[in-house]
Amino acid sequence: MSCLEIYNKDTMKKKEGDEETRDGTVDFYGRPSIRSNSGQWVAAIVILLNQGLATLAFFGVGVNLVLFLTRVLQQNNADAANNVSKWTGTVYIFSLVGAFLSDSYWGRYKTCAIFQVIFVIGLSSLSLSSYMFLIRPIGCGDEVTPCGSHSMMEITMFYFSIYLIALGYGGYQPNIATLGADQFDEEHPKEGYSKIAFFSYFYLALNLGSLFSNTILGYFEDEGMWALGFWASTGSAVIALILFLVGTPRYRYFKPTGNPLSRFCQVLVAATKKSSVEAPLRGREEMYDGDSQGKNASENTGRRIMHTDEFKFLDKAAYITARDLDDKKQDAVNPWRLCPVTQVEEVKCILRLMPIWLCTIIYSVVFTQMASLFVEQGAAMNTNISDFKIPPASMSSFDILSVALFIFLYRRVLEPVANRFKKNGSKGITELHRMGIGLVIAIIAMVAAGVVECYRLKYADKSCTHCDGSSSLSIFWQAPQYSLIGASEVFMYVGQLEFFNAQTPDGLKSFGSALCMMSMSMGNFVSSLLVTMVVKISTEDHMPGWIPRNLNKGHLDRFYFLLAALTSIDLVVYIACAKWYKSIQLEGKNEMQDMSDDDEDDSESEEEREKDSKV
Repeated sequence: MSCLEIYNKDTMKKKEGDEETRDGTVDFYGRPSIRSNSGQWVAAIVILLNQGLATLAFFGVGVNLVLFLTRVLQQNNADAANNVSKWTGTVYIFSLVGAFLSDSYWGRYKTCAIFQVIFVIGLSSLSLSSYMFLIRPIGCGDEVTPCGSHSMMEITMFYFSIYLIALGYGGYQPNIATLGADQFDEEHPKEGYSKIAFFSYFYLALNLGSLFSNTILGYFEDEGMWALGFWASTGSAVIALILFLVGTPRYRYFKPTGNPLSRFCQVLVAATKKSSVEAPLRGREEMYDGDSQGKNASENTGRRIMHTDEFKFLDKAAYITARDLDDKKQDAVNPWRLCPVTQVEEVKCILRLMPIWLCTIIYSVVFTQMASLFVEQGAAMNTNISDFKIPPASMSSFDILSVALFIFLYRRVLEPVANRFKKNGSKGITELHRMGIGLVIAIIAMVAAGVVECYRLKYADKSCTHCDGSSSLSIFWQAPQYSLIGASEVFMYVGQLEFFNAQTPDGLKSFGSALCMMSMSMGNFVSSLLVTMVVKISTEDHMPGWIPRNLNKGHLDRFYFLLAALTSIDLVVYIACAKWYKSIQLEGKNEMQDMSDDDEDDSESEEEREKDSKV
């Protein structure tokens, strides 16, 4: 080998080692990220561990909150279920706050760090207030020992603490998911595939974190050791924060892109001002795409977005009028009169997402029953195995195990099989397909829950005063409904994470993750509203209603069947919206896709030539 060849070989290795990422990410110091020493699975695993520990901390509070409200604060079942739904809904509303600050000003890393600190403070406050004021007498809050009354100050301190937890976890959650996805360059074929896989493992980490909460912590809290459970959650959150900070040098970062609300308003105002302007003859060619130096809206918000024909009224914001030409000559383009095409398409992308997002809310109503009515239903069943008593909240372990199983089955079995049989040019099983499958499984889950409740009532003692464990039907009959919900999550929530992250513009990725959480939030609020309406209507004429304090005198099964019917209607609407939806078209991404498709065609033709030569 000649010296020149050796030199060229060493130069190529150096170039490969120093290759920069193609998606515009930077390191902690603002320099372009080097592929070999940043991001990828090393950074992603740190984030997955952080997510698992933070989730353990959050669900250490959330999973048994309904029992804390009924046993410690002496609330009835309907009020407790409503308060849990409102609290959980608030958690996910705060996700919009975190996403806005992340995309606009702070960036994902800083936002995650700040909100995790708030999360730790909230958990510490809850642990202290429970230990010092609420759990009195010590050991109360189990099924036997009632707790004493509490002052307004003590109850205020409790609600302040749990809503501080809601703020911290809610603001952190959408950004940690997006920060993890940022560690993979989707413009690189291998990393692009890893990015898709990351969302499945992210949701798996979330569920494994909650597994410990639902079993070990759930058992201690069910036995009245609430303070111990809350302190364990606090310790987990502290470890998660330290681990997150340790990974700082390895992360890849996207710079914040400025206030998206102002960009949206600029498009709406500009389009309104030009409402009387006629469309140009040459379409996109006569629309504003940036100045002569190539600077445009995508410079700060990411790659350019291809022009689409929907919502044509908004295109008027990019039409160039005579006045706009005069402004351009003076180098003083008014962003409230003239917007680049990419900025207009950002607004269109969000508008196209809204119908799909609205259709996911009813599913979240189904999902939220696991933290409220499923637990209350389980508490009224036979929870004993010999001398061991199963905490009702720990039955959600079947949900978590189902999630883990179906993630494995989907990634290792279903997806490879579907890809093998897909037609040329077909995308196989898309995120929209998976979300639809999730809705179907959710309907089956609600029917299963209703049937179990029918049999629970059949074997229940309706004359009981304290009705925990009053039915002879084993709590393990709840396993199918929990497992079906877990299976539906893999298709619905993992599909949502991938869908909203892929279909939002580069400058709104955290907002995309927040949409998934906002679906859960709205689901909790709709659930609370639905429970309130059902209780009010079903208790007319002095009837006990569907969801009374004594479930043995109610008809919880009818509520489950009502949810199954509502989800069926939602499925029909969703199918119509999914057929109408058109995916975002990014210039850089489309070019890479075309190149990869050409490579696949070339490899296929080479294989065919080899077969012909053998023949």
